[in-house]
Amino acid sequence: MNELLTPAEMDECDRLAIAGGVPGVALMEKAGRAVADAVARLPLGVRVVVVAGPGNNGGDGFVAARILAERGYPVRLILFGDIVKLKGDAAEAAQRWTGAVEAAAPGALASAGVVVDALFGAGLDRPVDGRAREMIEAMNACGAPIVAVDLPSGINGASGAVMGAAIHATESVTFFRRKPGHLLLPGRLHAGKVRVADIGIPDNVLEQVRPTIFANGPDLWGAKFPMPRIDGHKYSRGHAVVVSGDVSHTGAARLAARAALRAGAGLVTIASPRDALAVNATANLAVMVRPADGAAELASLLSDRRINAVVLGPGGGVGEAMRAQVKAVLDGERAVVLDADALTSFADEPQALFAAIAARAGRPVVLTPHQGEFARLFNKTVQTAENESKVEIARAAAQASGAVVLLKGPDTVVAAPDGRAAINENAPPWLATAGAGDVLAGLIAGLAAQGMPAFEAACAAAWLHGEAGTEAGPGLISEDLPEVLPAVYRRLAADHGFGALCPAVLCGRS
Repeated sequence: MNELLTPAEMDECDRLAIAGGVPGVALMEKAGRAVADAVARLPLGVRVVVVAGPGNNGGDGFVAARILAERGYPVRLILFGDIVKLKGDAAEAAQRWTGAVEAAAPGALASAGVVVDALFGAGLDRPVDGRAREMIEAMNACGAPIVAVDLPSGINGASGAVMGAAIHATESVTFFRRKPGHLLLPGRLHAGKVRVADIGIPDNVLEQVRPTIFANGPDLWGAKFPMPRIDGHKYSRGHAVVVSGDVSHTGAARLAARAALRAGAGLVTIASPRDALAVNATANLAVMVRPADGAAELASLLSDRRINAVVLGPGGGVGEAMRAQVKAVLDGERAVVLDADALTSFADEPQALFAAIAARAGRPVVLTPHQGEFARLFNKTVQTAENESKVEIARAAAQASGAVVLLKGPDTVVAAPDGRAAINENAPPWLATAGAGDVLAGLIAGLAAQGMPAFEAACAAAWLHGEAGTEAGPGLISEDLPEVLPAVYRRLAADHGFGALCPAVLCGRS
């Protein structure tokens, strides 16, 4: 269940379910019951205030209020809007409620032990203001836990943006599948714990809707994850090259190289300027070091067809020399990961980079910008609207560049030129440390060297990166991340069955 549904896609799933014979009011009944079940984890006697809005989200609130009252909870229902204007299933749900319906007013929340936010749903696409904003602010200020129906009111379900003001929920109960706004910031910070309820929509509607946004995790890329074979050897697991900066900028390449090796690449080489050879050679054991000054020598090194993945950019310097190196690494069959200075060097001529990528005719390229690098490279080619989804921004960049784009952040998005996108949600806050991005670039290259496709490699690397951050815990520095990967791999194998063909993985001997 890693598919994510935009509000429009969720509406289509509802429509298809109803067209297939599931009554709309039955969907609403199950949705409201799921909300009531979440509230009913609190003891009887807790005062429930349901704040219902004018649409189907409000209808879910009416159902939840009725069921909670039937279970013995004291319930007050306040309606934002006019009950006679409710339509369809929401109107029917309101008719089944036999209690009082109060006009929405901030003062009604004073005695609440728990609030059910059924004001607006995931499809909200305009800023909240006036009385609606007052109600949201009053709910946030009342001090009671808030259970949001579908998504906290005021959060855009597609982008996670705050539309003027938004509920800070303790918990959100959503239906059938999560929405992008549950994972993208700031929506994730407002949603609290998210529960997904089965309300009777058959899974086969997804075959018609064909969602293209996913929550990143092993279910998304596990089938293409490169597991070592018992009859394998280092040459069959690929050879990655990481290009180093000068003698005072070698750390980033060393971090990336160590990560590529830990990710499973059979061989990893640092292509080093001669002034940095001693530093790079002394600081590495399993990672090889070869001299390569400038684009011509780098191209000569890469003429070895056994080299099948390259990382370029970390600590490499910005300017014409870097642009020449980028063109050298793009000239070939190998997978290429461009990060940091390799991206910034094309800020004034992004189309030159995109043309070089296009000339590769679909051979894998992954770009890994943070927000600043993204702005420098794409602001001239990707036009964004206010509150544009980070997913749509990354998708536009992937289509413009012809590369897989990994747009970093606490809600990292990976987007492919074909429109697929994944949102990462497992990154702990202590990953925000110098060098962590270099490790991520190395992980992608290490997986790509083993033959993992670019989109899946970028997704898997982002997930592994987050898991490694959690494994290392508070106080981590970027050097810790590759060293905890064996523990992450063992857990991945045990939890997801990836070790079935390679028992050594489960024992940590791979």
